[in-house]
Amino acid sequence: MTEPAANTSLTPQPGTLYVVATPIGNLADLTDRARAILGAVDVVACEDTRTTGGLLTRMGLRRDLVSYHDHNEAEAAEHIAAQIAAGKSVAIVSDAGTPAISDPGFRLVRACRRRGLPVIPVPGACALAAVLSASGLPTNGFLFAGFLVAKTSARTAFLEKYRDFEFTLVLYESCHRIDKFADEIVEKLGPDRTICIAREVTKLHETWLVGRAAEVRDRLLKGSLKGEFVVVIAPADFVL
Repeated sequence: MTEPAANTSLTPQPGTLYVVATPIGNLADLTDRARAILGAVDVVACEDTRTTGGLLTRMGLRRDLVSYHDHNEAEAAEHIAAQIAAGKSVAIVSDAGTPAISDPGFRLVRACRRRGLPVIPVPGACALAAVLSASGLPTNGFLFAGFLVAKTSARTAFLEKYRDFEFTLVLYESCHRIDKFADEIVEKLGPDRTICIAREVTKLHETWLVGRAAEVRDRLLKGSLKGEFVVVIAPADFVL
């Protein structure tokens, strides 16, 4: 199937999947195009119907919602793709940010691509891009590794593997492990490695810690460990 020539339309096209970014904190970051698409598609596929329902309510919108999350993604992807093939317009959203970027979405996009169905991105907020762009660390190339596994051995193995990586590393981290991860960075990459740890970006308690790994770790432990974290690690030879 040939994709639409104009992907900038504010009117959803039948038989099309829209990958819609939603705010990661500040609701003003929702784009006009995202608002228009969410308000007009036949179905919105979302991680949590309560979260997305609340967002739509604040925008004065009511849409049919279908659950699409980590635990039902494989089955739901085929079902939703079949609906799109039958002519429905569907928007996929995550609870916050851009779908398929460390959030559900990949399998649905893949199912649509396999069927030759149009997939149109509606760009917007993404914690990865937001933090990397404002970190002050090199952006000429980077590796995004999402969330590392919880096991200490696997996490330290990752740091050792990429100790001398020539580009910047970007990771997401849980509030339950950010303190341990900061310790692991200092231990495996050295206290002088330049890093950035950003917390709750675009939200009320947005916090930025940038500098030498040991100093950033110490400042981190003096503050709140609640919220969502993005960690950026510069190449070994970079000095801020």
